[in-house]
Amino acid sequence: MMQTQTKIALVTGASRGLGKNIALALARMGIGIILTYHNNEESAKSVVSSIEEIGGKAFALQLDTSNIKAFDGFVEQVKQVLQNKWQTEHFDFLINNAGIGIYASFADTTEEDFDRLMNIHVKGVFFLTQKLLPLLNDGGRIVNISSGLARFSLPGYAAYATMKGAVEVLTRYLAKELGQRQIAVNVVAPGAIETDFADGAVRDNPEINNFIASQTALGRVGLPDDIGGAIAALLSEGNRWVNGQRIEVSGGMFL
Repeated sequence: MMQTQTKIALVTGASRGLGKNIALALARMGIGIILTYHNNEESAKSVVSSIEEIGGKAFALQLDTSNIKAFDGFVEQVKQVLQNKWQTEHFDFLINNAGIGIYASFADTTEEDFDRLMNIHVKGVFFLTQKLLPLLNDGGRIVNISSGLARFSLPGYAAYATMKGAVEVLTRYLAKELGQRQIAVNVVAPGAIETDFADGAVRDNPEINNFIASQTALGRVGLPDDIGGAIAALLSEGNRWVNGQRIEVSGGMFL
C-alpha cells in the first residue's frame, strides 16, 4: 500500500499567541510545520519541541514579514528545509498570521505607525504569498488572518482595521486568480482573544475583558484554542469546497 505524503504547513508569526496555537493544532492533525518568528528564537524552538513531543515534525525560520527584500532568501531557506526535513519541494498550506497591533486614535496615528502596519499586514502578506506560490502545491490552501475589527468599529484601531480590510479584499482576489491551480483561499477573522497582542489588553484588563464578554453571544472572551481549532477545521478535507470566504471566529461579538 502506497504511503500518503505528509501535508506541510507554513505558519508565519508562530513563536507565540495565535500563531503558536495554530501550529500546534495543525501538528496534532499530523501536518508538518515550518514556522517563522521575528526575534524570539527561544520561543520558536520551544514550539518546535512541543510539536516534536507529540510525534510531529517542525522547523523554525527567522523572518521579518515587513522586510520584502529578505523574501527571496527566505524562500531559498524554505526550499532547503522542505528537502532536508521532508524530502519534498512543495508545501500544502500557507497561513499568513504574523502581525502586530498598534492602538492609537485616528487623530493620533502617525505615518510611521501606519507604514509599519501596512508593511507587515498588507505589503508583507501580498509579496510573501507571491514569492511562495511556486512552492505551494496545486490543490493547496491559503488562510489569511483578518480581525473582527474589519466588521465592527472600536476607537483606537482605525489604521489596524484598515489593513485588515485590505487583507479581506486581497483574499477574494487570490481565490479568484489561484482557482485555476485548485488553491482555495480564505480569511479568518478572530474576535477579541486573550493573548499578549496589543500588550495583552484583552487578557489583562478586567474592564475590557468584561465588556467584550458582555457583548459576545457566547458570554466570554475568545481563547487561542478557539482560533487554532477553527483553522485546523478549515484546512481539513471536509472544508475543501470553502473558498473566497471571510470566516469570523468571535463567539458572536456585537451581533
